[in-house]
Amino acid sequence: MNRSEDLFHRAQRVIPGGVNSPVRAFQAVGGKPLFIQRGNGSRIWDVDGKEYIDYVGSWGPLIFGHRSPEVIEALNQVLAIGTSFGAPTEREVELAELITQLLPSVEKVRLVSSGTEATMSAIRLARGFTGRERIIKFDGCYHGHGDSLLVRAGSGVATLGLPDSPGVPSSLAELTSVLPFNDSNALKSEFDRRGSQIACVIIEPVAGNMGCVEPRPGYLELLRNLTKRSGSILIFDEVMTGFRVALGGAQQRYGVQPDLTTMGKVIGGGLPVGAYGGRAEIMDRIAPAGPIYQAGTLSGNPLAVSAGLATLKRLQKDSPYDRLEALGARLERGVIEAAGKAGIQVRVNRVGSMLTFFFTDREVTDFQSARTSDTKRFSRFFHAMIDQGIYLPSSQFEAVFISAAHTESDIDQTVSAATRALEI
Repeated sequence: MNRSEDLFHRAQRVIPGGVNSPVRAFQAVGGKPLFIQRGNGSRIWDVDGKEYIDYVGSWGPLIFGHRSPEVIEALNQVLAIGTSFGAPTEREVELAELITQLLPSVEKVRLVSSGTEATMSAIRLARGFTGRERIIKFDGCYHGHGDSLLVRAGSGVATLGLPDSPGVPSSLAELTSVLPFNDSNALKSEFDRRGSQIACVIIEPVAGNMGCVEPRPGYLELLRNLTKRSGSILIFDEVMTGFRVALGGAQQRYGVQPDLTTMGKVIGGGLPVGAYGGRAEIMDRIAPAGPIYQAGTLSGNPLAVSAGLATLKRLQKDSPYDRLEALGARLERGVIEAAGKAGIQVRVNRVGSMLTFFFTDREVTDFQSARTSDTKRFSRFFHAMIDQGIYLPSSQFEAVFISAAHTESDIDQTVSAATRALEI
């Protein structure tokens, strides 16, 4: 038994399922999870000493790779003065100012401790601001584990939600309409039927939790127009895409401004952080400025804020996006060529440095088409890549993340590994 297996057995005795977040358990691909000991740049090492090229990047935050020097320096500065005070600090003001500078749609912002907390708070704010209760989300879009959001779509174009997890009250789930992603007709129909009841629409502008799925041309613009006409709040969940697909997030890339934006991952530089922000007239309804309550003991804590500041400032200075685009295209092209030679159907969806390999012959535009993927083949591919030192997300329905620490050599090594893995 190796050390990862030993640690997993120990973890299962004291942690539900042996992990602190479900996807880490490798259940979607089979086998037992690797326990990671350290990381540097584009590489990680497990507790048994094996080295991997890392395409998880802590599920997206590490846009400059592991142990970014600016982040390490910033953290050391904070450790010298204290980790948390439960009181305002200058750094959180600086981070808020920088976020509002980089995202024109965000006039005011509230820092929290996770993406889930950000989306829960944004929805409560939208309901309180509009005085309405119904929300719209999209099949396959994940916005954290808040009760209103753990809802799956049923059959039909638009359905009343059913709880996707025990413990979610049916009465609350019934206030969530779930629509297929990228379906303009379903969107128009729902607004025709319930427009005056809809408090908000929350969407990943680029889906990342059904795998990477880009919005069709005009789809986000339609959503913007419909929400404006009905007086509903448009929430872009940019926890994954924010500062990842462009410095100004997906809203900059596609030229559509939401009313509220939720953020996380990159703005914490690898530490736990989240944020939500938007128009001042909406944000001023949050306590203590207004009556809608939200609070957090560790919100805006100095460690997370300093790591986020260091990351965003480096993004401003170095602007790695053209290089990330080129590396993403290189990996996409290489895997498509390898699959063609092997006679295997693979669709590669990519937006900048986010991409997913779907083992299907269909174009993937929503969760229904994503689910046509051959998940057994993906599992074989995943384990064959692990055996060759390539660490991919452990689910067909997650996105690969490329960092600025990756090199062309890393990409070429990954393509060579994929060529062999596709033969299995």
